Amino acid sequence: MRYDRQIILPEIGEEGQKKLQEAKVLIVGVGGLGSPIALYLTGAGVGCLGLVDDDLVSITNLQRQVLYSEKELGKPKALCAAGRLSALNSGIRIYPYSTRLTKDNAYDIIQKYDIVVDGCDNFATRYLINDICIKQEKPYVYGAICGFEGQVSVFNYGNQKKNYRDLYPDEEEMQRMPPPPKGVMGVTPAIVGSVEATEVLKIICDFGDVLAGKLWTIDLRTLQSNKFSL
Repeated sequence: MRYDRQIILPEIGEEGQKKLQEAKVLIVGVGGLGSPIALYLTGAGVGCLGLVDDDLVSITNLQRQVLYSEKELGKPKALCAAGRLSALNSGIRIYPYSTRLTKDNAYDIIQKYDIVVDGCDNFATRYLINDICIKQEKPYVYGAICGFEGQVSVFNYGNQKKNYRDLYPDEEEMQRMPPPPKGVMGVTPAIVGSVEATEVLKIICDFGDVLAGKLWTIDLRTLQSNKFSL
């Protein structure tokens, strides 16, 4: 009964729901992007979720990070997110990692999962995820936001095998760039994170056109949306 409304979709069906139940997805960062990603994958019945985040809940998070409440201020995001998601769907397994993804732990953590989803906010972590996903031959669902704008792509998937370095080839130059402005509308990560979650579901259930080798962008001020080939 829980999944009836998606099982009746021909793209999902009972076979697709079984694939969702068997899937293992790692979300790196459970903030603005990670909140909708985690909520919708949990609601859809993805059987195993890993949550990586070393941050604590702060009052400035609550404008957009809808996983959390005022009662959780000062507490570890990964643990709070795990509790919230378990309350939403007790039938899935959730593994919180209250740590930053680093060169020392990333290989072992990523190895446990089928797909990695980007909810982080820095170039170094994205290059790290990208390179390990290439080594382990795992899809990397990428997303990024700034202000009213966002973008999504899927790397290391299908015949394309495009990766993050095809989008941003000069790692040293990217690392030298100043941090992007922190201003963001709460709906921006909601929309971009939901698109990332959609790509994960498409990969697991094998339907639709996955954004492999393509970059989708949106500007919420105009609702102009584009899709580019990498």
